[in-house]
Amino acid sequence: MEILLYTVVALTLTSVGSVLLSGSLLLLSNKWLSRISDYLLYLAGGTLLGSALLGLIPEAAESLCLNTVLLWVLIGILFFFILEKIILWRICHNTNCERQSHAAAPMIIIGDAFHNAIDGVVIAASFLTSVELGIFVTFSVILHEIPQELGDFGILLKSGYSRKKALLFNLLSGSSSLVVGIAAYFLLDLVQGFIPYALALAAASFLYVSLADLIPVMHKETKPKESIIQVVLIVMGVAIIFFTVANHVH
Repeated sequence: MEILLYTVVALTLTSVGSVLLSGSLLLLSNKWLSRISDYLLYLAGGTLLGSALLGLIPEAAESLCLNTVLLWVLIGILFFFILEKIILWRICHNTNCERQSHAAAPMIIIGDAFHNAIDGVVIAASFLTSVELGIFVTFSVILHEIPQELGDFGILLKSGYSRKKALLFNLLSGSSSLVVGIAAYFLLDLVQGFIPYALALAAASFLYVSLADLIPVMHKETKPKESIIQVVLIVMGVAIIFFTVANHVH
């Protein structure tokens, strides 16, 4: 029972806690919020690429052969392409409708739900191994989630979501960690085999959003100063994930 309590507290901190902490930016004025949203979108491009290529795919490859992992990443990218097409069909009401950037919002919510669910399984498994390992993994996940959630808020806000709606959807996607983590605590043997496939699908979502949605938006800005800021923040996002993954114990 004590281990279960530790697990629930850890899952709450990494899901709801991370979202609320990163959501504190919603207290800013509209002017500052708009500008910071741009920066967060650039940062998200880096964190999503880093998460997929440095964290999720290598982790999935520990359980599956690399060819299988990449096959599932490809399947995932095709799935998210079709999903985005369906979203565009629903929001476009004329034959000349162009691709709209706010289609990225549902994609990031789905991808985050996958990713947070995996974090929940990892945290539950770590506490079942030892309390010390569980505490370390929880801390590592929080370090990873805060910049990720900040980037997600930037995407949702730039996609036209209100502050309350962005917070609500981030809380919903974050809650998958709590729900799946508690379920995994009791059913770890049953869900363990699905983890690498879910990792591959989460990586596919992150790659698709960063390359198909975020980078094209960034290319609309051609001013040298803004372009330099974009490069710096993308590299910073990748670096955050790199150093987090380097110290992340699963």
